[in-house]
Amino acid sequence: MARKKKDKKLMAAKPSLEGSNIAVPNEVAAPTSRYPDVYFTHFTGGLRSLERIGDRSVLLKGKADVDLLVEICSPEILRFRYAVHEAFSGGHSYAIAQMPHRERVLFEVKESEDIISISTGKLLCNVAKKDLKVRIYETETDLLLLEESQPFEARSTILNGLEKQHSVWKAPAGEVYLGLGDKTCPGNLRGKRLQNWNTDSFGFQKDTDPLYRSIPFYYALHQGKAYGIFLHNTWRTFFDFDAAGYGYTTFGSNGGEMDFFFIYGPELKEVSRRYMELTGKPELAPLWALGYHQCRWSYYPESRVREVAEHFRQLSIPCDALYLDIDYMDGYRCFTWDDSLFPDPKRMMDELREKGFQTVVMIDPGIRVDPDYAVYKSGIEQNVFCRRSSGELMIGPVWPSRCVFPDYTDPRARSWWAGLYRELYVEQGVSGFWNDMNEPAVFKVNHMTFPDHVLHNYEGDGGDHRKAHNIYGQQMARATYDGLKQNRPEKRPFVLTRATFSGGQRFAAIWTGDNVASWEHLRLANIQCQRLSISGFSFVGTDIGGFVDTPSGELLIRWLQLAVFHPLFRVHSMGNNVDGASEVENDLVREAELLNRLDQEPWSFGERYTALARTAIEFRYILLPYIYTIFQRCTSLGDPMLKPLAFYDQHDPAAVKREVEFVFGDHLLVCPVIRAGSRSTTAYLPKGKWYDFHDGKAYAGGQKVRLPVRDDRIPVLVKAGAVIPTYPVQQHVHEKEILHVGLRVFYGSVSDSFWYVDAGEGYDYEQEGYRLAQFTTETSEHSFRLRQQVGGKYQSTATDYRLRLFGLPSEVTSLKVDGSETEFSELPDQGVIVEVPLDFEEVEILF
Repeated sequence: MARKKKDKKLMAAKPSLEGSNIAVPNEVAAPTSRYPDVYFTHFTGGLRSLERIGDRSVLLKGKADVDLLVEICSPEILRFRYAVHEAFSGGHSYAIAQMPHRERVLFEVKESEDIISISTGKLLCNVAKKDLKVRIYETETDLLLLEESQPFEARSTILNGLEKQHSVWKAPAGEVYLGLGDKTCPGNLRGKRLQNWNTDSFGFQKDTDPLYRSIPFYYALHQGKAYGIFLHNTWRTFFDFDAAGYGYTTFGSNGGEMDFFFIYGPELKEVSRRYMELTGKPELAPLWALGYHQCRWSYYPESRVREVAEHFRQLSIPCDALYLDIDYMDGYRCFTWDDSLFPDPKRMMDELREKGFQTVVMIDPGIRVDPDYAVYKSGIEQNVFCRRSSGELMIGPVWPSRCVFPDYTDPRARSWWAGLYRELYVEQGVSGFWNDMNEPAVFKVNHMTFPDHVLHNYEGDGGDHRKAHNIYGQQMARATYDGLKQNRPEKRPFVLTRATFSGGQRFAAIWTGDNVASWEHLRLANIQCQRLSISGFSFVGTDIGGFVDTPSGELLIRWLQLAVFHPLFRVHSMGNNVDGASEVENDLVREAELLNRLDQEPWSFGERYTALARTAIEFRYILLPYIYTIFQRCTSLGDPMLKPLAFYDQHDPAAVKREVEFVFGDHLLVCPVIRAGSRSTTAYLPKGKWYDFHDGKAYAGGQKVRLPVRDDRIPVLVKAGAVIPTYPVQQHVHEKEILHVGLRVFYGSVSDSFWYVDAGEGYDYEQEGYRLAQFTTETSEHSFRLRQQVGGKYQSTATDYRLRLFGLPSEVTSLKVDGSETEFSELPDQGVIVEVPLDFEEVEILF
């Protein structure tokens, strides 16, 4: 059943499909405004029948032309799907790694005069018979968590078919919204209207929307209880977090099926873990991928690359990876080399690897139209490129003026693409790959991407670009990842992608795109990486120092100091951003003499800033065992590596409001310096006791404090009771055989701290080829105890720990290791220092 526009009753309430607080893209609205009598509104019309399907789902058929399917995924996860006109889609999901169906979920369905009630033990879902509006309660407390404000509504037209659908929910006063991936707005999304449509956003600014990635997942914090909404839809999606102040939160899409998951906590960390279980966790990265990376547009010729590498080693500045941008290619032909610039790339990369440098190269989706180019010829022969609805190839300009583009939604195309990596990855020795321009970006058109009518295979289901656009980059990264796994199955792949979608964390790391060298963008970098981390993408970083324009020395240093705590630690710059560079870009020729004036390497701003950059990068390598440990916990548990303070204490209103400070792992509180010339900074410390990482100065939590700022570091505090593993400084990972592991121990009681180590490469860790040390601390009136339990079978090269104990309340009278008295020393600001065996079980300190 459909109702014509003339029946205005359905459209009267706010917000509506034409309401001012919902984003309606102009290209979709235009046909309706020109032909107002040709669009139809679709709705449920109340309950016609109820059917329990199998042991997991309840189908509520509407009296009109919309049905609702409620799927009980687990006691804490409910899935809601609305079918307009036809049966529910059985289509492929690119986002979901596995449904939480491992065990049968017991649930109860009851029917009363007005309501259908579905109870899971944790949640109670009431569906009104009158209009199929939904209410969700926490069973234990009867707390109303989420209430639908208006019945589901959709709109279709003769010209476009289904073009708009939304779901409207009440937004109680004080409810906080977090997440939604790649957004530059404040941490709390309330008051914002946003959309997801992967977009090449060169030089983006505050509140630019949309950006490069689409992650339609957000958290809500309601009366101290957390839940998440994951809109499982790849079309252009929109979200309105009470932007007009009417007290409504709205989400919807311009097509596809309205399909969303309600994910209950009640803790934010539990919501995150359940979302990651649903969409998949990242793979453990090779250890070198967590080192320092140096990149620019572009390093060439080969002599320039070698010069940069040599400079790092001469100045003793640690570095693990060098990147080659598009200019290494032969005329922007992917999977080729310009022989005049790189006459022997294998030899170059082998010799760089001997010095501790991995090489990462860019691969774009745009394949140059050239009948003599092997990749193009092969793709044409295998018919793997995207085509328009007319049947002709989709050809558009990117770096070459005429490109074709693989259809990564076609399994045949992904298999073909995966095979292309063999020569670069296996035979020549490239270590990792950087997939760029995969929104997909198309130059010289206002649309900035493919036209909507371009067709895609979509795993055999078919569809046009409106359906496939947001997952194009994710599936490119997947095909790249698969290629690396197939060609060198003994190695852990490193893939970096610009565009992606929910679930893309399974295949690649991300960075925030073409940012700007400004203090405002340093602030945005801090917010973006926190938000992306809690949205499933912990392996995230920024173009340190800014891609567009040139930073001051001070800005570069403060950015480096922040980025120590971003898992992807990479400097990248545009390279052609001074007078005269535009002519160079227009001609697609870059003169090395010009570009070398635009360096953004750590030594580019004079000796003072070189020393400060070295200190910042060395700190990253000191913290490497802690970073690798929390990365492993992200891959096993799904915990975000970076977390806003709300994740530390969601019951503290002051903590929930903060967006500058963040928690790194479980135990480090990072306080970035985001203003020029700062000599101090005000930070909010959550509840508990905190210590300065470096000198052990103690601070009480639950308050704002003024922290001194030094040129050579930003304030980093440690939770009382935490144990932080450290390494000696290395010029690259595996440079040294680590014989002594540092443990910085901070007085107090905390549940657990960990140190995880394995070979840093390969998959032996899947057969217990790892060492996981679990530390617990315990305090009493006159003693402090540190205990260790060890799991796994990996034999670490280390022979002992070098402990530094901070914050002890009194003079130490005795220190015993596994019952034996042990000598120790004590230095001002350095704590109590003692060496203990790697296999110790207990350190006991008496006061």
